[in-house]
Amino acid sequence: MFSLNKLSPTITDMIRFDHSHVMVTFHQYTRDKPARVKKALAETICDAVDIHARLEEELFYPVMRGITSDEHVIAKSPSEHDQMRNVIALLRNTEADDPDHDRLMFELMRLVIHHVADEETVLLPQAEEHLGQERLSELGAQMTRRRLELVTPKAGKIAANTVLGFAGSTAAIALGVAGTLFAVKKFGQKHA
Repeated sequence: MFSLNKLSPTITDMIRFDHSHVMVTFHQYTRDKPARVKKALAETICDAVDIHARLEEELFYPVMRGITSDEHVIAKSPSEHDQMRNVIALLRNTEADDPDHDRLMFELMRLVIHHVADEETVLLPQAEEHLGQERLSELGAQMTRRRLELVTPKAGKIAANTVLGFAGSTAAIALGVAGTLFAVKKFGQKHA
């Protein structure tokens, strides 16, 4: 019988992959890119951060409350997401050729890097220590289902922005290959 729990990466692996995706996309953004490419990259990042924040707030943080030894990180995470959402709203309402667009993009990057550092050094290791592989996989499957619900209405827009933002990019090709290898490795481990 088919089980998404057995095929899905763990929730911690999915969170790390989301972080990597956003960072790779940030690194494609430079001031000298054409305005349409900058706007596509910004939209890709904004959608990714928005969806990721919702997934964490709905699925990951509730489980981590009471498990983590650093309640401060859990307590501040939703407000950090709100700060990111505020910058995202401003960024989406700013033309890519406006100097404020670059400033807002770099501000969003600063907020994301700070937030990712806390999660990857505190929350994710604690989740892996306390929850166990089966629970992490179950949560990963829940995250996969919820992600599909959130992405489906935006799928065309996300695909178009990704193609425009990453056109001809070696990093995008490398990320695609790395993601495929990661999935094959994880899939192979679960069936070995």
